[in-house]
This record gives sequence, C-alpha cells and structure tokens, in this order.
Amino acid sequence: MLNWPLLSAFIPTFFVVSITPGMCMTLALSMGITVGVRRAMWMMAGELVGVTVVATSAAVGVAALMLQYPAAFALFKYAGGAYLAWLGVQMWRSKGRMAMPEGENISGGEASRWQLATQGFVTAIANPKGWAFFVVLLPPFIDSSLPMAPQLTALIVIILVLEFVCLQLYAHGGKNLSRALSRRGGVKTVNRVAGSLMMLVGFWLAFA
Repeated sequence: MLNWPLLSAFIPTFFVVSITPGMCMTLALSMGITVGVRRAMWMMAGELVGVTVVATSAAVGVAALMLQYPAAFALFKYAGGAYLAWLGVQMWRSKGRMAMPEGENISGGEASRWQLATQGFVTAIANPKGWAFFVVLLPPFIDSSLPMAPQLTALIVIILVLEFVCLQLYAHGGKNLSRALSRRGGVKTVNRVAGSLMMLVGFWLAFA
C-alpha cells in the first residue's frame, strides 16, 4: 500500500529542488555544450545510479552516519572534485577527450561511455549536500504505518523520473548554447565556457 496524498505532494517538492542549479545540473549543461544531448545520456545514467544509491542509503539511515563522520567520504569527494576540475582545464585548452575538436588541434578522441557515466556517478555520490538533502526530504514523505519497501520504491522512481527530466532540460539548454557560441566565437569559446562550468563543478564538489 502507498500513501498517495504524500506521494502527490512529493512530486512538486522534489521538482522544485531538482530543477534548481546544482552540481549535477551544471554538469549536464556542460556536457550538452561539448558532447551533445545523446552522449550526455551516459553521464545522466551514471548520475541516476548515484542518486539511487544516495536516496536508498538515506532512507535506511546510512546517510546520517556519513554526515556524522564526513571523513568517511572526504577523500573521495576531493579526488572527484580534482578530477572534474582537471577535465575542465583540459576543455578550456581545447584538449582532452571531453573538448570539442578545434581544426587540427585534436588531442585524443571522444570520451568513452564509461568515462561519461563515471563522471555522473562520482558527482552524485560525492555531493555532501545531496546526502543532507535526502536525509531531510525523504522522512516526511514516508508513512511509518505502511510497509517501507513499496514507499521507498515509489519515491525513488519519482526522484529518478524528475531528475532525468531536469537533466534533459539542462543538457538541451547546453546544446542550444553551444550552437549560439559556435556562431559567435567558434569552437574555442564553446570549450572555454564548458570547461569553466566543469571546473566550477569540480571546485564545488571538493569544497562544498
């Protein structure tokens, strides 16, 4: 059994929070600029897996322990942030697998699907605000008088659907921005804008 009034109230609540610019949405915007919406889907897949892990862990109480002992994932958070910042620097220089090729200045090939998915997963898992958010948000929408499993499943499905919709909106926005920037300043401008966004996500992740 499910508490449908609680679930219906959860949908607008989570959508407002999800659509607000954050690490994952900024990453989707950056990926939309450089690799396009279709390839950014692999980043989204990794991010959604990470969100599932965080939401499930929050529901069973693991997140509370993680927040009490932040050193448990601090090194992972810093390493993930440094990696994303390094990718941003490479993109700024129009180099690496994530950057759009500029004439003959091509260093490496396209980022693999695994690399894209890993970026999304790391960003979702290593985001301490994400853990805190789910710890605070999920409990009020769980009815203690009903079985936990079906409620948690329904909440996670809603979360993933809304998160995917928001990621798509940002990625398509990035794709449109890429076209506008290409007309005005060429590929180098596109890479620098996307690289700046990627570095922002990296620093944000490391020092949040």
